[in-house]
Amino acid sequence: MNFSDLGLKLNEKTRAFKFQDKEIKVKQYLPIDKKITLVQIALQQSMENGVYNEGLITAYFHTYVIMFYTDLEFTDEEKQNVLDLYDLLWSENIIDSVINLIPQEEIQELGEMLNMQQRNNVTYKQSAAYLIGQFINELPNQMDKVSEIINNFDPSKYQAIVDFATAANGGRNINTNQPID
Repeated sequence: MNFSDLGLKLNEKTRAFKFQDKEIKVKQYLPIDKKITLVQIALQQSMENGVYNEGLITAYFHTYVIMFYTDLEFTDEEKQNVLDLYDLLWSENIIDSVINLIPQEEIQELGEMLNMQQRNNVTYKQSAAYLIGQFINELPNQMDKVSEIINNFDPSKYQAIVDFATAANGGRNINTNQPID
């Protein structure tokens, strides 16, 4: 049997709730590429000084769930400050209303994706591969500074520092890895 003979279709079912006499539709399934995008955007925007801010993860994640799973449309201006949008959605209980209409398995899978990607990102940022990548990315930006240091290198000043360090070391050679007696 051919796969196409199965007649499979993407789940496009919705459920709805009323808010101030307006009906808000909530998708029951979100395609995997959109789930990945939702998780990546939420994590990217939740990073402060190289560390995830858990409060921001909560705010961005829930706001993007609303944006991706409902038929609500937001203006560019409204999207400019997602945290204000989160506060409005939270205070009016829209977030809970939407999450309660999304199938539990669906929202659980999304939460697991968020947590797993966050752990993977943290692990990667602590890896040698990440640090080497950062070094390689920064190297071109630093080459002007390295060139300036090399061009302005004064061997007599270097020798004066070596002589001072040798004298401070009791006249012993400072160019050694032997322990001091």
